[in-house]
Amino acid sequence: QVQLVESGGGLVQPGGSLRLSCAASGRIFSINAMGWYRQAPGKQRELVATITSGGSTNYADSEKGRFTISRDNAKNTVYLQMNSLKPEDTAVYYCKIVAWIVGHAPADYWGKGTLVTVSS
Repeated sequence: QVQLVESGGGLVQPGGSLRLSCAASGRIFSINAMGWYRQAPGKQRELVATITSGGSTNYADSEKGRFTISRDNAKNTVYLQMNSLKPEDTAVYYCKIVAWIVGHAPADYWGKGTLVTVSS
């Protein structure tokens, strides 16, 4: 019903930048919140940042000032600009949306993840 395609991950040196994108498609009537989560090896998945349909944002404390989340409602796409990357930012980054699909109640939908590796 819903497809989320993430892109932009890769290998970057400490202090570098990456921009992640996540495009949603399918029988989407409306999208409420969009967000990014990450899961490092051996750790639980954790919140990185979220953004509402109105543009209100929320960040995990460790990302404040370094990461910026944004969205393009016309394209059903959410972005994560990551600056000053650190080795501890290494993880698989997942996109999540809360969406109303035609004929269904609102639900969470997850992407398959994109790997970000921060290493020299």
